[in-house]
Amino acid sequence: MESRKPEEIVRQLYIRKLMDEYGYPRDRIALEKHVYFGSSVHEKAADIVVWEKGTNDSPYIIVECKKPKRKDGLEQLKSYCNAEGSPIGVWTNGGETIYLHREEPNLFRNLDGIPRADQTLSAMLNQPWTLDDLEKQNILVEERTSLKDIILDMEDLVLANAGVDAFEEVFKLIYAKLYDEARAARSTKGKRNLEFRVGGRTPREFAEVVDGLFLKACAEWSGVFQSGERIGLEPDHLKVCGSALERVKLFHSNLSVIDEAFEYLSIKASKGEKGQYFTPRHVIDMCVEMLNPNSEEYVVDTAAGSCGFTVHSIFHVWGDVSTAKGPNQWQAQYAATHVYGIDFDPRSVKIAKALNTIAGDGKTNVYRANTLDTKMWSDETRSGLRPRLRRFKSAADDQENQKTFRYFDFDVLLTNPPFAGDIKDSRILSQYDLAKNDKGKWDKSVGRDILFIERNLQFLRPGGRAAIVLPQGRFNNSGDAHLRRWIAERARILAVVGLHGNTFKPHTGTKTSVLFIQTWNDDSKAGPLNPLVADYPVFLATSEQPGKDNSGDYIYQIGSDNAPVLDEHHHMVVEHDLDVIAAEFVKWGRKHKLAFCEGGD
Repeated sequence: MESRKPEEIVRQLYIRKLMDEYGYPRDRIALEKHVYFGSSVHEKAADIVVWEKGTNDSPYIIVECKKPKRKDGLEQLKSYCNAEGSPIGVWTNGGETIYLHREEPNLFRNLDGIPRADQTLSAMLNQPWTLDDLEKQNILVEERTSLKDIILDMEDLVLANAGVDAFEEVFKLIYAKLYDEARAARSTKGKRNLEFRVGGRTPREFAEVVDGLFLKACAEWSGVFQSGERIGLEPDHLKVCGSALERVKLFHSNLSVIDEAFEYLSIKASKGEKGQYFTPRHVIDMCVEMLNPNSEEYVVDTAAGSCGFTVHSIFHVWGDVSTAKGPNQWQAQYAATHVYGIDFDPRSVKIAKALNTIAGDGKTNVYRANTLDTKMWSDETRSGLRPRLRRFKSAADDQENQKTFRYFDFDVLLTNPPFAGDIKDSRILSQYDLAKNDKGKWDKSVGRDILFIERNLQFLRPGGRAAIVLPQGRFNNSGDAHLRRWIAERARILAVVGLHGNTFKPHTGTKTSVLFIQTWNDDSKAGPLNPLVADYPVFLATSEQPGKDNSGDYIYQIGSDNAPVLDEHHHMVVEHDLDVIAAEFVKWGRKHKLAFCEGGD
């Protein structure tokens, strides 16, 4: 007996679902329905058609099971629905299912599912919608998909031709939806209906609701958007995007659901032009676990990007617990006073402010500035960072530092500085020792990442520790021997972790390593003791499971059901070995009596 094709198996399973789960009788279901485009018949037939009740010639639901690629399948499904006038379309490949509502020709929006046989479409659209409902029907869990994939669908449906800045508009929608979820979670009864729900609303009605949520979010979480900013999508387009996002639960334990989406949007907006890229969250988690910041320590990222390092440091100090209800008093106080970020890219700063503000429940220390050039810092940046300036016993030295903003007293620094391009501005070069050649004169150009190394050490207090992502060549090129000596004279090399070449793909294939250091210090009053020694052990490791494939797509752990494994927060689990490396370092650190490793997990 000839085995059935995979698409036929998918079709038979979906027919069974229509009958058993949704209650449609066999006489309302047809197979291989020819689709008419005007006077011609399409060469391929619709896989499954469910007729309107009481008819056998008016399609109510069209189901497509053949196309393996989401985009191709959706386009074909929409063309069938338009041709036949069907209000509902379903695309499935067996593992993933997408439901569409055709509101008018060429205008589709996503549905949570399809109506039961005893239920009308309008009744389904107008059902109450709570956080519990969202949790149960979270499309990221049900379909094992990502917010990035959903945004790609939104681009295919409307964003690409909407005449708006996709980054800005998606960012605003996410901001409004996060606020809606947070407000519902804080409700005393705990059952407040979510407003970010299309339901049976008209495009203009839904636009008014979302615009209202956005304005309220800006009022509660201020400092991210400029006064007067509004959502720029037209109501019809906004409704389509809203229907795609309404079943996404954004507020999870560490906001990781939105990390990949912001990475995609920012990189698309040419974020990587200076060689600075979003750091994968499993790399961030490794660095945070290894440096183990505590609630009394001040943390900074000098090339913050979207502030992944600082946000995850906050969650680490909190005990890796966060909810849409927001932090308690001590958690909010820590986030508002002990965590800082600096970046020059305006979009990255916008994301960073949003994430830090939302995570910390209202206040953030993220500043837009060129870390390497303090002479150009704004009054806002100087005012915000002044409390962390190092104080000197010498009045002259102290006054100079208050003027130049050169030395700070941060306990922990985590950063992935930009690699690409050389600094050629003599005004900037003249501020750095590493910009001098063997003759003591300043070079005409110096690698951007080299200057960041010196700058990062200036941010650390005596005994402070850092994790810095650097190009692999800095660790083994003979021409960089002087750089390695310079670092070793000023800090203990705690560890070097080599990252896989796929780690930062698809943005770059540059081989990188993470350098972990602790500045020398023999004065317990100045900071944690770390007296200079000539000989000491160094932890070395190389990652062999990068969490990404050669194309830069994330690799997820697959379970026995042949679907991505979910963690306790319903996030897909990336297949990598950096958590193992972090755990081994903590054990190693305890063995060698590194104080910050004591008490680690």
